[in-house]
Amino acid sequence: MILLYTFLVVNLIAFVLMGYDKKLAQNNKRRISEKTLLAFVSIGGTFGSGLGMLLFRHKTAKTSYLLKFWLIVAVQILIICFYIIKSK
Repeated sequence: MILLYTFLVVNLIAFVLMGYDKKLAQNNKRRISEKTLLAFVSIGGTFGSGLGMLLFRHKTAKTSYLLKFWLIVAVQILIICFYIIKSK
């Protein structure tokens, strides 16, 4: 159960960070680094970050960010598949 709550919190933070970074970008303020945004994706905030990208239309045109995002998603899928195969 604690894992579920952790997953929800990480995704909520990732979602909020995407929205907040979009707001900062619109106001020409200092931005949240891509490393920070991608760090939340890599620790499990994939859904929150992806939803934030779609809802806020943020980072959707930046190819370098998208490549890193989808690379992390691919690695996460491979890890899940490996775990499923190994547990059988």
